[in-house]
Amino acid sequence: MKSTSSVADRGIEGILELSADAQIRRREVARDSATFHHLTGAITAYGKTLALLTAMQQREELYLVIGQGDFSERFAAI
Repeated sequence: MKSTSSVADRGIEGILELSADAQIRRREVARDSATFHHLTGAITAYGKTLALLTAMQQREELYLVIGQGDFSERFAAI
């Protein structure tokens, strides 16, 4: 499972870099240009992809906790 997390981490890092690059390029073009709107769409898509990857990563972490068998022990203290 650790290798899957590392793949997710690299994916998240890559999406963040792409989004940052698109935001920098968007600042350099005219607001009413087609390029501006194209980059805005790309930034939105990067945000949605990032949300999906982080949700999947959180779900994987939850399954790891449940799969360890000490799930009941963690909640017994509550």
